[in-house]
Amino acid sequence: MIAWLDPHDPFPDVEQALGAGTDAPGLLAASRDLSPERLLSAYRQGIFPWYSSGQPVLWWSTDPRMVLKPEAFKVSRTFRKTLRRVETDPDWAIRVDTDFHAVMRACASAYRPGQHGTWITDEIRTAYSALYLQGMAHTVEAWYQGERVGGLYGVALGRMFYGESMFAHRTDASKIALAALCAFLSKHGVAMIDCQQETEHLASLGASPIARAEFIDHVRRATALPGIVPWQFDKSVLSHWTRRYHE
Repeated sequence: MIAWLDPHDPFPDVEQALGAGTDAPGLLAASRDLSPERLLSAYRQGIFPWYSSGQPVLWWSTDPRMVLKPEAFKVSRTFRKTLRRVETDPDWAIRVDTDFHAVMRACASAYRPGQHGTWITDEIRTAYSALYLQGMAHTVEAWYQGERVGGLYGVALGRMFYGESMFAHRTDASKIALAALCAFLSKHGVAMIDCQQETEHLASLGASPIARAEFIDHVRRATALPGIVPWQFDKSVLSHWTRRYHE
């Protein structure tokens, strides 16, 4: 059994989440409430929402937890060449927070093998848009010839970033945006990006699972630190990767 949360109920301890031998490992609670306050409380405790349209809001705390340490982001020789082209080609740009709603819509409609529908419901878009207006949710976007061709969005609290979703309308476009984000976060002392779900794609980017207890301990310390101000950068941050390695 999992807890049903009324609007003012606190989350149960994450150790009460369903275990590995169950049908839904990591499932902790359910609610109708998806307010910005509820979301922020969840993130500070290592909890995230994930559910489909027509379901109640389902809250999860998985063990292990998939994370990407910015310095562990995988930059192959081929991709490093791509980043160099992006860095020097005036047709390419990295932009931040130009249209939060458009990025969420693009992520919601992105094709993902084996997945039908999207967890980015109207309710999710409303809730995260509210966090964006509070300066706590952000987009990183790759633009080519004046068109947004890839990007991602997530939540930033203190020195912690919670990745939510990515999209690409051009080869490597979302990966380019992620490379820029990792460089920016590394520069500002962010040691971990929450990736939530363990997938082969995330592993290919450099993400790896860690124990929930280790993740929660890091979240508590990182979210207590001052946030990054201003949250703004451009493609020059890619020099973190292109200047670091020499062929």
